[in-house]
Amino acid sequence: MKVLSLLPSATEIVFAIGAQDSLCGVSCDCDYPQAVASKPVVSAKVLPITAATPPAEIDQLVRDQLQVSDSIYSLDRELIQELRPDLILAQDLCRVCAVPSGDVEEALDYIGCSAEVLSLDPHSLEDVLEGILAVGRAVGVGGRAEAVVSELQVRLDRVRNATADASTRRVVSLEWQDPPFNGGHWVPEMIELAGGTDLLGAPGERSRTVTWAEIEAVAPDVIIYMPCGYDLAGAVEQSSALLEVEEFARTPAALNGDVFVTDSSAYFSRSGPRLIDGVEILAGILHPDRFTPPEPTKAVRLRGGTVQSLLP
Repeated sequence: MKVLSLLPSATEIVFAIGAQDSLCGVSCDCDYPQAVASKPVVSAKVLPITAATPPAEIDQLVRDQLQVSDSIYSLDRELIQELRPDLILAQDLCRVCAVPSGDVEEALDYIGCSAEVLSLDPHSLEDVLEGILAVGRAVGVGGRAEAVVSELQVRLDRVRNATADASTRRVVSLEWQDPPFNGGHWVPEMIELAGGTDLLGAPGERSRTVTWAEIEAVAPDVIIYMPCGYDLAGAVEQSSALLEVEEFARTPAALNGDVFVTDSSAYFSRSGPRLIDGVEILAGILHPDRFTPPEPTKAVRLRGGTVQSLLP
């Protein structure tokens, strides 16, 4: 079977269940694990976004594009026709994160390809785990997928047990800063499992724009900065602007040095196996006396404009 993945989390799933040899192509955003670099790339972003593009400009570019199109991506239809995949892994959850399934099916009709399209659209961690099982069944390695899910569930249970009777931390998660967005979908659930209360989000609900006044009003003890699509280095670079926002600077989290910056692209934005790493990272941030704090390659503390490791 030949599998085409148009979703970074789906690519990670394929590797996690040991089916990487079936991958015939991937999206332009698929960058993990490192071995994915050898796979043909069948999509491209249509927006002029670089690492230096400010968050507010990115937000406006995306909004403008979605006024005229269902996606910010283009597909290499000729390459897809040449690859002739049997199965395409796509999504309809977010038009910003990957090519929508509807666009994929339209492209397949255009090029005369009869591949099956499996859309992965989770809103919870349970949905994510079920997606791993679904991919495993689709590519014929259901047993391997079940083993992966079983191990991930053990790790979730370990966090749940470690934080079950801990004092709850009051948390705001920020997945964008200009304008501010709270983390949605599985993120509030991740925070709850790690021993926190998400003050602006609810499990399974979409991310939404909030105001700095709202953030100040809920008085979070902890703020987790997880800008969507950024690795840790990029998130740290963006985080300096947070301290310039007066309402942000007045929150208990900022005043007490409990603002944390994470590698969102790896552990929070993508609905794949590494979300379980994200739960463990949150547990180590919120309850370092009960769970090992994350390594400085995964999350750091932002205190007074200085980045600090969470490990002793």
